Amino acid sequence: MRWDGSETIGHVISRIDLRGGAVTDGVIDCDLLPRAELDVEAALEKVRPICEDVHHRGTAALIDYAEKFDGVTIDRVRVAPEAIGRALAELDPAVRAALEESIRRARLVHREQRRTDKTVTVVPGGTVTERWVPVERVGLYVPGGNAVYPSSVVMNVVPAQEAGVASLAVSSPPQKDFGGLPHPTILAACALLGVDEVYAAGGAQAIAMFAYGTDECRPAQLVTGPGNIWVAAAKRLLKGRIGIDAEAGPTEIAILADDTADAAHVAADLISQAEHDTLAAAVLVTPSEALAEAVEAELKTQVAATKHVERITEALAGRQSGIVLVDDLDQGLAVVDAYAAEHLEIQTADASAVAARVRNAGAIFVGPYAPVSLGDYCAGSNHVLPTGGCACHSSGLSVQSFLRGIHVVDYSRDALADVTHHVVTLAEAEDLPAHGAALKARFGWKVPGKSA
Repeated sequence: MRWDGSETIGHVISRIDLRGGAVTDGVIDCDLLPRAELDVEAALEKVRPICEDVHHRGTAALIDYAEKFDGVTIDRVRVAPEAIGRALAELDPAVRAALEESIRRARLVHREQRRTDKTVTVVPGGTVTERWVPVERVGLYVPGGNAVYPSSVVMNVVPAQEAGVASLAVSSPPQKDFGGLPHPTILAACALLGVDEVYAAGGAQAIAMFAYGTDECRPAQLVTGPGNIWVAAAKRLLKGRIGIDAEAGPTEIAILADDTADAAHVAADLISQAEHDTLAAAVLVTPSEALAEAVEAELKTQVAATKHVERITEALAGRQSGIVLVDDLDQGLAVVDAYAAEHLEIQTADASAVAARVRNAGAIFVGPYAPVSLGDYCAGSNHVLPTGGCACHSSGLSVQSFLRGIHVVDYSRDALADVTHHVVTLAEAEDLPAHGAALKARFGWKVPGKSA
């Protein structure tokens, strides 16, 4: 393995060469792959006092943190309904139409995810039903910072609504430019979705608000949505007190491409995610050195023409981004499975067949006409996805995220009698005789069909 990008002179993005034996027994060493370095454990100790302060002082603490972290002075955290309505009334008609189409497509996809109750007859007179029950109340976090994310309102709210969640609350950081309110496009998106409970709170303090509740905000059972390292740390700290979707970190895109890919498309897609944040990860995996060189050339040209040149340049040059050269597509698949990207594009010959072989990814985008940007807004899929390699064990946000499975056990006397001797035997094998006694008590302390 050669890390050609340790010196980035003349390169917009580093190269990592895994050709010629970087795979051992089909396994890629994940330490060889680009990855943002986030120390959530260190951040825990910084967010702990903030969360405790919100726990004890509630709204007063949130108001103080709005001034400290966001530079705004507010006298209440909950956004007045008039402000939400005004934001919708003043929304650019083109933006409204785009949001409405995003909502429509997201509903089409997420409505089909709703699970139905299933009853299994185990024995005559004995059934187990799995009921799917929505969480009663959820807090939905929408980040602020470098960009405004009304799309994240859609991606959080739609699956929660389709799951049947009765009580939804949205929180987004207060904005100095908008009088301490969340960005008006965020508020307008809430209005379009019928959400009237919105809070001007960001970062760890918003997660604590949902976990503990305040005089303005009832506590929730679950909090979802992407955020920065402070949001991730607060989720980790408060998990158990409140359910979480995931500790989402900086965005990631990986592209598996061969020499059939268009270098201009590949470069544009890498840039699209690097635009989010200086820690955003943009990774190309390819067996084609010619494509790698063409993409590097396109990056130099395209980055210079973007609005956020400095942010994108830093993200592409960072340790978390790179072009990974592999021997062939089989090795490329091993690499992307090891990387487990939040977003994975497949730009190869027979892209559908290659995509079908991928095991680990938050979402997969197939072929040249399914860029990640489509999924960010209007594919119908959800863009709240696992990051940092967590796609190997976790899923993106969906209707299922807001549902709980409850088993309902219903046995008749005869059905219980038929299995009592097995239960008693297993209870005694585990040295838990009172378990067996609970069944014996129903049959005069005798095991049906056997002596006492």
